[in-house]
Amino acid sequence: MSVSLVTKQTLRQSIRAIKAQYEAPQLASLSAMVCRSLLSHPRWSSAHSVLLYASLPDEVDTSSLISQALHEGKRVFLPVVEGDVLSLKAYSGQSVIGRFGIREPVGERLLDYSQIDLAVIPGMAFDPHGHRLGRGKGYYDRLLPALSAYRIGLCFPFQLVDAVPVDVHDCLVDEVIAQ
Repeated sequence: MSVSLVTKQTLRQSIRAIKAQYEAPQLASLSAMVCRSLLSHPRWSSAHSVLLYASLPDEVDTSSLISQALHEGKRVFLPVVEGDVLSLKAYSGQSVIGRFGIREPVGERLLDYSQIDLAVIPGMAFDPHGHRLGRGKGYYDRLLPALSAYRIGLCFPFQLVDAVPVDVHDCLVDEVIAQ
């Protein structure tokens, strides 16, 4: 998809329209494919502490990644919405439904973000240069500057576009996995 003259809002609407064309089983199949790619990635293998996200129904389903990370003995951190920022908390299997209907961990808050080896980041769209389009609230753009971890954007193949419109405050990911 060429987006050279597309605004962020228009791109979000376009991606939502494409997602709406998929049935839940199709998205589940695509999620499994994307997750397999991440699980075979050398950065996943070498990570001891991983930032993941509790997926919404229209995102790559990360439940298998969370389970696998715990099974492998990795420390898992998930974001928690607190006001206008995301804080990170340890996840060990217990969670509550938080703001926006997202599952949030009840574990201890991570204060030293340098402990994270790999950060897996959601987005509405990504481009091959690591530009990310979020949902428009800026949560990840405020979180990402605090992370020194390698950042992998996770998305469905149709969310990888030629170019994402960017602003100066937008943060890059190091790599995108879309298949």
